[in-house]
Amino acid sequence: MERSLVLSHLRANHAALLFSPSDRSQRLHSQPSPSSLKIHSHLRPMPSPGLMVSNRRREAVGVTTQTEDTELAGFNWDSLGFGLVQTDYMYITKCAQNGTFSEGELQRFGPIELNPSSGVLNYGQGLFEGLKAYRKDGGSILLFRPEENALRMMMGAERMCMPSPTVKQFVNAVKLTVLANKRWVPPTGKGSLYIRPLLMGSGAVLGLAPAPEYTFLIFVSPVGNYFKEGLAPINLIVENDFIVQPLVELEVSRLLETMHRF
Repeated sequence: MERSLVLSHLRANHAALLFSPSDRSQRLHSQPSPSSLKIHSHLRPMPSPGLMVSNRRREAVGVTTQTEDTELAGFNWDSLGFGLVQTDYMYITKCAQNGTFSEGELQRFGPIELNPSSGVLNYGQGLFEGLKAYRKDGGSILLFRPEENALRMMMGAERMCMPSPTVKQFVNAVKLTVLANKRWVPPTGKGSLYIRPLLMGSGAVLGLAPAPEYTFLIFVSPVGNYFKEGLAPINLIVENDFIVQPLVELEVSRLLETMHRF
């Protein structure tokens, strides 16, 4: 019942993309960039008002562009720090070793079952990513280059002998999770929605070997600035012509003084 309510809620959301080619377009060639939210055919949002392309070098992916139905959670946003705030939904999918991840689903945020002999608990076979969603004036929600996080997860998974979601699966899963928790995206200037994708060996294993099963999970939490003082700028001078390391200068001075004694 809860899931059907989530799906009907998502269908009511229009979605559009702000997207431009990434600097790593050749690496993404085999992983097509998503043009809409299509994790399940029955999860597709209502038709978008159009595909908007940004020519800026640092592109952003738009998750929603409508101001309607954007009621915020009843939360004191001025007290928001960098800590866990429980939200509504998380995304989860599983696959076998040497397999591929299938379409995932949204579940209520909460504990997950994990075997005591799972690869991630016994041998640390797991990794995580981190990215943020921001609310702009007018209510639209943006992600910043999520495909780069997907590529980094793929790179880390290969090193740790784990299967990983494709770039398209990763980005779509992130969008779906953000949409399901959009009331937790802080107002403009109050913070952001931190997105934590996890990839872990959840299958049981005793010897030193890759786990037989893997879990890809995404949860989110609204956060404020990482540092209490916020993004306070500092004054710096960049010297291009004359560079001296004080410690090296001191050591050379001592060496010359010692040589002079002899």
